[in-house]
Amino acid sequence: ELCTRYPTLEALAGAEAEAIEAVVKPCGLGRSKARDLAAMSRMLIDEYGGQVPQAMEDLLRLPGVGRKSANLIRGDIFHLPAVVADTHCIRISNKLGLAHGKEPEKVEKQLREILPPEESSDFCHRIVLHGRAVCTARNPQCGRCTLAPYCASFTGA
Repeated sequence: ELCTRYPTLEALAGAEAEAIEAVVKPCGLGRSKARDLAAMSRMLIDEYGGQVPQAMEDLLRLPGVGRKSANLIRGDIFHLPAVVADTHCIRISNKLGLAHGKEPEKVEKQLREILPPEESSDFCHRIVLHGRAVCTARNPQCGRCTLAPYCASFTGA
């Protein structure tokens, strides 16, 4: 609905935050998302010529964009090395001994050190899917998990 109402970056940049909020409210945090979308659209036009930047530093300047979103953009849109350290990635990487800790930026750094750059984005997507389908936080399906032999929760390591 957002793209139907505001089919161009210019249309979104010119919209009032309240009008955007009416569309994005079902996603949760509607007021702040609407404010960020309007401000981000204006910033993309004013500072980046209407183009989404590739550099992490530039992406992080955009209102509402944190490391997770910036890494998703870098990996999925620009096909650059990216580690999306979301809750699933952090939890499963810890269980597999690939990372230690719960702070996204620290886990991201640890995974960057061991993952082949060209596979880092896909690895994170696979881990997220695994975390949603098999290794859920509340009810892990260890009996059908292909990673169980390497998992501290399963092996007791």
